[in-house]
Amino acid sequence: MIVGIPAEVKVAECRVAITPDGVRELKALGHQVLVETGAGKGSSLSDADFAVAGATLVDAATAWSAELVCKVKEPQESELAYLRPGLVLFTYLHLAAYPGVAKALLGSETTGVAYETVQLPTGDLPLLAPMSEVAGRIATQVGAHFLEASHGTRGILLGGVPGVRPARVVVIGAGNVGWSAAWIAQGMEAEVLLLDRDIARLRWVDQIHQGRIMTLASNRGSIERAIAEADLVIGAVLVAGGRAPVVITEEMVAGMRPGAVIVDVAVDQGGCIETTHETTHEDPTYFVHGVLHYAVGNMPAAVPHTSTYALTNATFPYLVELVEQGVEAAVAADPVLRGGLNTMHGSCANAAVAEALGIEFVDPLKLVSA
Repeated sequence: MIVGIPAEVKVAECRVAITPDGVRELKALGHQVLVETGAGKGSSLSDADFAVAGATLVDAATAWSAELVCKVKEPQESELAYLRPGLVLFTYLHLAAYPGVAKALLGSETTGVAYETVQLPTGDLPLLAPMSEVAGRIATQVGAHFLEASHGTRGILLGGVPGVRPARVVVIGAGNVGWSAAWIAQGMEAEVLLLDRDIARLRWVDQIHQGRIMTLASNRGSIERAIAEADLVIGAVLVAGGRAPVVITEEMVAGMRPGAVIVDVAVDQGGCIETTHETTHEDPTYFVHGVLHYAVGNMPAAVPHTSTYALTNATFPYLVELVEQGVEAAVAADPVLRGGLNTMHGSCANAAVAEALGIEFVDPLKLVSA
């Protein structure tokens, strides 16, 4: 199979969808890999690195002409013209948050396989997990940075100093993002409160961290009381494939301390805080009710070298399934990969995505056998 790796064009997106080691493995399996010139530059991976591994360096149009295109982020406006029947696109899609992309995929009859909806029987999301871990850790770093007074905020050191109370960090959601954010915050010696509806998950966090992260059952009242006293709030609520539920209302934000900071990591799934809208790395923040909001939709792009390797480690085995078996056979044989199938033959093959978009769901097994 011919595999295309275009350069990412989303604002400040410096990751690339494969490493030179990944290229080498695909070549050893007998597949051709087309990498757009300069695609790895932002991740400190040179064209020479890819060429030595066996990639053919090409322009964007040629990379997109491949049978299977592997990316990091959903296709941008300038890339929609490349969508076509027969193309398999393997990337983060987040269609619940980007209905225009969904419309383009469906209208062009492109087969879209989304990293974020590949799901294990346990409910874990193996291709979202590494970027969730990166995003969670960045969220705390970003929050600590924007709590500095030069940004118009409270001017608080996250860990405090002896004799001075540290910052109070409230994390909503104890999944991979939330747990990673809370872990880094407690390591920086902040006062950390982690909320989730899953008591078993909170029990696990408590056992691991032995009380250094305070846990609290999540409901409207507990969230409202927690964030009213918070210096930093990190939103980390996820519904696989669907739009993130709004758990912090504008009224709650209005009740927060002036100069507090919100980081909404769920913004690439629509956001879990009513007052957030997606921002970019170039212009990442804005104020609402005196509270600074950070809502960058591709946070892991801030550390592209780390993120590229972490992402490829997770996606590569599934990429091999797709190129070795073909998308129909791979999806039919592997129920985990089947969850990643979002669009095919102009239909939506993921129930959560279909519900979020208000369109008809078609069983993926019917589509792959059509």
